[in-house]
Amino acid sequence: MIAVLYPERVAGIVSLGVPFKLPGPSDARDLMPEGFYCKRWQEPGRAEADFGRFDVKTVIKNIYILFSGTKPPTAREDQEIMDLVDPSTPLPPWLSEEDLAVYASSYLKSGFRYPLQVPYRTLGIDCGITNPKVEAPTLLIMGEKDYALSFPVNADYIKSDKLKHIVPDLETVFVEEGNHFVHEKLPEQVNELMINFLNKHDTDRKNLYILYSGTKEDQEIMDLIDLCTSSPPSSEEDLAVYVVSESG
Repeated sequence: MIAVLYPERVAGIVSLGVPFKLPGPSDARDLMPEGFYCKRWQEPGRAEADFGRFDVKTVIKNIYILFSGTKPPTAREDQEIMDLVDPSTPLPPWLSEEDLAVYASSYLKSGFRYPLQVPYRTLGIDCGITNPKVEAPTLLIMGEKDYALSFPVNADYIKSDKLKHIVPDLETVFVEEGNHFVHEKLPEQVNELMINFLNKHDTDRKNLYILYSGTKEDQEIMDLIDLCTSSPPSSEEDLAVYVVSESG
């Protein structure tokens, strides 16, 4: 949405598993059964009650297990979404207990209210935009085994002229063996795709984008920046104001 509303601020986009769609009423969601997780989590209080039966770490573990599959999590009428997971199911092999502990500690502080609000409980809100256009060069990375591809019309939409009309400068890559967490399961492949995309388009903010693609074991985040690299388009005065406001 930022690329639609403020195109002058966006040099390029990399989207992981999420093709551009406006929020609002959706025929595709309407075709999904009542137990479809998006529909369940749209109901105020339902997910909170479901999650509240477990500790935060178990909720995060269950979500990783469910979302790593090839079918969208869908419960029976007498089930909640968390009931779909067998407690004996191990973590995916690419997710460690240490990773899980870090994620759990974050949600222990923040809770689940915001991630339930955005996107699930805002999906049906009409944003008032009728003819969106994303002008920035865009890379869409999809895992071939992402359950989202099994949503009604989703796979066709991703490959359609309709999406290319909205995002004309779109490059789509399907990663073999990738799932909904393609960036976590196959980080080296995803990093390579992102870096090649940034090099291809040579954005002024290249270093800033690559900063988020990961460090080596013997590096810290700040080590990724060459000290001779010039600042992004912001002026030195802007930078000074930002430093003062952050330190104050």
